[in-house]
Amino acid sequence: MNDRYDPGYGGDQYELVGYDEYGRPVYRQVQTQQQTYDPYAQQQQQGYGYDPYAQAGQQSPPAYDYGAYDPYASGQQQGGTAAHDPYGQAAAGAGTAQQPRVAEQTPHIPQQAGPADAEDVRGGPQREYHTEQFAFVEEPDDNSEDVIDWLKFTENRTERREEARRRARSRIVALVVVLALAAVGGVGYLWYAGKLPGLSSDDSATGTATAAGAQKRDVIVVHLHDTKGGGTATALLVDNTTTKRGTTVLLPNSLALNSDDGTTTTLAKSVEDDGSDGTRDALDTVLGTDIEGTWRLDTPYLQNLVDLVGNIDVDTNAEVPDPDAKKKGEAPLVNKGKAQTLSGKMAVAYATYRAPGEAQSAQLERFGQVLQGVLRKLSSDPQAATTTIQTLAQILDPSLTDKDLGSFLAGLSDLAKGGDYRTDLLPVQADGTLSAQASAGVVKNVLGGTAKSPDKDAAVSVSVQNASGVKDNTEKARVVLLNGGFTFLEGGTAGSAQATSKVTYADAADKAKAAEVAKTLGLPAGSVTKGRISASADVAVILGQDYKPSSD
Repeated sequence: MNDRYDPGYGGDQYELVGYDEYGRPVYRQVQTQQQTYDPYAQQQQQGYGYDPYAQAGQQSPPAYDYGAYDPYASGQQQGGTAAHDPYGQAAAGAGTAQQPRVAEQTPHIPQQAGPADAEDVRGGPQREYHTEQFAFVEEPDDNSEDVIDWLKFTENRTERREEARRRARSRIVALVVVLALAAVGGVGYLWYAGKLPGLSSDDSATGTATAAGAQKRDVIVVHLHDTKGGGTATALLVDNTTTKRGTTVLLPNSLALNSDDGTTTTLAKSVEDDGSDGTRDALDTVLGTDIEGTWRLDTPYLQNLVDLVGNIDVDTNAEVPDPDAKKKGEAPLVNKGKAQTLSGKMAVAYATYRAPGEAQSAQLERFGQVLQGVLRKLSSDPQAATTTIQTLAQILDPSLTDKDLGSFLAGLSDLAKGGDYRTDLLPVQADGTLSAQASAGVVKNVLGGTAKSPDKDAAVSVSVQNASGVKDNTEKARVVLLNGGFTFLEGGTAGSAQATSKVTYADAADKAKAAEVAKTLGLPAGSVTKGRISASADVAVILGQDYKPSSD
């Protein structure tokens, strides 16, 4: 076996010569004349060969026999047989002189462990070491700890910076993805709603029709009946569930409709004569809509509704006198101005008010303002809105239950509070038919329908000349005739006033029509005569001083 070097064996002495750069003690061997065991002695020494640590002039101790096998022998042992030499060192060492011993030993640390059987092999006592000689092994190095702490701090700081960079990159990527999705969704919504530039009603009628036709709408018709002053006002309430927008479409009373018997009539006349079902069907035919129900709102119920929701705020456009005032000059019931708070009584007065000389559309727009004010104050909860409707104790149309009406109004209320609600007036021409503008702007985009006005030739055309001496009577007669389902033709103003009115027809087949015209204008039956009239009209009317226009 190959013995390891054991400092201190055989009486070697060491002395302290200093400390290395790590604070460990450094020793060197003290030169003595004591014989030492050298397992590597050369041929001149007995036993083992070359001893690089042997001192000059010292003799090697007797060799030990380890079963005649010495892999390190370099020659024949004296007084014995030749040892086994597997590496051929014997021949090489035969011609080699004995190596001189090294005079000086390099200082080293004498804490190398010797072989476990050192005492048996060397035949001498094992040198005893004390634990205090190795105290430096377990003592921590302050500088080393500082270096480790600094490395940990640097590593942690670097990791935190990298983690912050990764998080920042992740946030940026997420933000870009969200913005991209929002942009795509916004463009998709605008395309679907028909609001994308290039696909609007003004740019492409085909694109708008396709987008508008695909939208889902809930529609009901509201008829306001003035129980005191007479007359009606009609509007459509539209909830577009696709675009999430609500609209009140105001319908002029002069809108031409087809009556149940196929003749041409007006909206106002249809409400009075044909009732809710007939008028609803006629509106569906003309506008191409699918109205789900009719809400008859008499003025007393409108007053109670406004009081139930806690008054409404309206930007009024006119002063409304108090209908119960006993003296002229009293303060108006409704003042003109921004954000006027209206009670139930004030709301009814404003919704039905029509100033002298005003067209019916002015009163209709006020009715629309009141409707939108009510929707803004009504609860958006379907159950609460239904309770409000039930509290009115109305007798509703069978096609519209109180629960259905309450849920429908609650949805419109939510849109009105969020600013997604508007009011549009349906443009109607002088003869009561719909213009192309109305067809594209309101009928197609808002209602999603197609206008189908009655044939102009189907209505009785009436030429009116004003000889009453009151300029405003022409306009009043026009409104009454249009509401009666007739076609109005302007006949101008007579050079002088006449005392009595006259209704003339040329063809005997038109006698019944002339009698109906007189009745509509409130003229006596004796005013109807046969005579010559303009070729463009079926019946000619001259308004005399006996003409008393109605409130319509």
